[in-house]
Amino acid sequence: MRAAIVTGAGSGIGAAIAMRLAADGYAVAAVDLDRASAEAVVATITAAGGTASAYQCDVSDAGSVAAMAGAARAELGAPELVVNNAGHADQAAFMQITPSAFDRMFAVHVRGTFLVTQAFLPAMLERQRGVVINMASQLGQIGGVELVHYAGAKGAIIAMTKSLAREVAAKGVRVNAIAPGPINTPLVAALSEDWKIAKAAGLPLGRFGEPLEIAGVVSFLASDDAALFAGQTLGPNSGDVML
Repeated sequence: MRAAIVTGAGSGIGAAIAMRLAADGYAVAAVDLDRASAEAVVATITAAGGTASAYQCDVSDAGSVAAMAGAARAELGAPELVVNNAGHADQAAFMQITPSAFDRMFAVHVRGTFLVTQAFLPAMLERQRGVVINMASQLGQIGGVELVHYAGAKGAIIAMTKSLAREVAAKGVRVNAIAPGPINTPLVAALSEDWKIAKAAGLPLGRFGEPLEIAGVVSFLASDDAALFAGQTLGPNSGDVML
């Protein structure tokens, strides 16, 4: 059975991705900072007849990532798919962003994507087959008011995706990104009501997306139907960004 790593799998988009991949036939490593949340997702997957295991991990910490990677490989085997979805958000005007808040944003998103990918990439290169999917955001493309640190981190993920894809595509590993628009998740729910009302009003589709809609994009990028996609950033964003 193929194995998949999904970080930030305890809620929101990550939980939907883990469940969709399990339905697609993957043995899923549901990775989250909150082990109880990951275990709840695993329980849902196994109740539906899927295969999954929960792992606690702080993706910004190299030691934590190494421990998780070793445990997941021992239990599920080397993964063919890595989905870097772990996320963190807080809203603040630029002059109110503290250095620690800025550093934490980049640690979770950028350092986390780097560490997790680096932990699993060697086995993919050895097999000359694998897929890495990085979760960016449409704000990494267009910016966001009171979200400078968040948008900056997501923009870095897009650049990392393109750069790594150029490095490993010819070696059999496809690396792509997804840049969702606002999705109905706990992360977005924590933003201000004024921001959410204004954002929804400005979307051509007039609504936020749902986690299952992003999970479907992951399923596509992971499949052989996406064999020509390398270094791309797909935009399920309700029309917020049109390229």
